[in-house]
Amino acid sequence: MSNHNPIDPSGVPLPPALPDPVIERVIERVELLLLRYAELQRTNALLNEQVSILAHERDSLKSRLSAARSRVDALLERLPENAVATLQTSAGVDS
Repeated sequence: MSNHNPIDPSGVPLPPALPDPVIERVIERVELLLLRYAELQRTNALLNEQVSILAHERDSLKSRLSAARSRVDALLERLPENAVATLQTSAGVDS
């Protein structure tokens, strides 16, 4: 943008234009919207990072649960057959 005043068709410099209050309000609003947009982008990035961390934690917990179930199943297989039936009966599990 140049720093000189506009010139009318006859070659006479025009006085500097006064800012239009409507345009000034629009400019202020656009600047505020741009700031809010940048804030929302940062917030979204942080939330995406948290989702990633929580998904990793969930996957880790599911893996640990699966391993624990496998260990319990292996222990149950090692018990004598009548002990398993007794455990299931006392736990209220129907065969």
